[in-house]
Amino acid sequence: MNLAVIGSGYVGLVAGTCFAETGNDVVCVDIDEEKIDMLKSGKVPIYEPGLEEMVRRNAEDQRLSFTTDLASAVKKSEIIFIAVGTPQSATGHADLSYVEATARGIGKAMNGFKIIVTKSTVPVGTADLIKGWLGEETRQSFAVASNPEFMKEGAAVEDFMKPDRVVLGGDNADALETLQELYEPFLRTGNPILVMDSRSAEMSKYAANAMLATKISFINEIAYLCEEMRADVSEVRRAISLDRRIGPHFIFPGVGYGGSCFPKDIRAMIGMAGDKGRMPLLTAVEQVNERQKGLLFDKVKSHFGDDLSRLTFAIWGLAFKPRTDDMRDAPAIVVIKALLDAGSRVQAFDPEAMEEARKIFGDRIQYTHRNYDALHGAAALLILTEWNEFRRPDFLRIKDLLKQPVIFDGRNIFDPADLRKLGFTYYSIGRNDG
Repeated sequence: MNLAVIGSGYVGLVAGTCFAETGNDVVCVDIDEEKIDMLKSGKVPIYEPGLEEMVRRNAEDQRLSFTTDLASAVKKSEIIFIAVGTPQSATGHADLSYVEATARGIGKAMNGFKIIVTKSTVPVGTADLIKGWLGEETRQSFAVASNPEFMKEGAAVEDFMKPDRVVLGGDNADALETLQELYEPFLRTGNPILVMDSRSAEMSKYAANAMLATKISFINEIAYLCEEMRADVSEVRRAISLDRRIGPHFIFPGVGYGGSCFPKDIRAMIGMAGDKGRMPLLTAVEQVNERQKGLLFDKVKSHFGDDLSRLTFAIWGLAFKPRTDDMRDAPAIVVIKALLDAGSRVQAFDPEAMEEARKIFGDRIQYTHRNYDALHGAAALLILTEWNEFRRPDFLRIKDLLKQPVIFDGRNIFDPADLRKLGFTYYSIGRNDG
């Protein structure tokens, strides 16, 4: 099939590349000329394991191309995916200005029947809005469908190629059948394609992210109570995760969630409720998460006192999660800003997110080439992202490089008893560290 994917960011680039991998001819469109030039040269502007190799292979085989010319891409495509950003507006709602501009651009360029599919995370009812925008721009016939993505950053290629499920929403039976054919190669293991109305499809994305975010905030609430009651959240987590109704996923305590989806989508759902009703549960989920981001800094002040102005702190981990360079709403931003505001110096390392950190902090912090380099002269080490390379470090080397053997572990990746035996003062989340 001939496909166009409008928006070559995280969602659009992964989707377009994976569609090309199964033999479709795909053109990815973006208004950012620098990004398109980079992609044409075989370089990927985001870090996602396996993506760059797949982009290069499909581009070399001429199944995948890149352009800034939306009109030409629309004219030669049967199916057009909208994968542009829906940033949070000042009111907390999703900003649909990019979606509207894209839909109108598609309408003006249409030269025959097209299937227009929303891949972006959009508020419930957006498919109906798109129909209206298209109808104002074209007399050609079209179908609009919703196809939310459920990819995890750091495992997006695998998630797209082997999805748990594919959700399709719409009211045009022929268009939905065509989309089912498009997705069949990805579902050979028998996982389902769920066909429903567009509003239910749009809601399913928000509902999934809200449930996952709720699980994270729930276990962080339990971790807080465990610290107050001198219980160990690791043992509590182990006990409840064996209940099949709960399961082991997304109940790891830490310094809160971040990224491009959970924070924005939770706020968008609260905003969608508007005058129709409050969302006390999701409001609490967000409040717990924001509180959690400041928890590690509170532990630093409790240990060192309120005056941190003469101290240097080492940071391991800047991205909001491992296997990505994404720092959107990352807990590291909150922690580092608090340290800087307190007059501290910060020396930071992350395997992939250093350039993203530079965009945020500039030269206000020091960036190191290796994780151990960040430790030189630091009063303590703060761990904010659970990269695998941090899990089994040389603790004696850490102890030798730090001014004091103090670790604040925001991801609970070390064992408190082991650290105490080695002479460290160790703080984690929701565990009996003393």
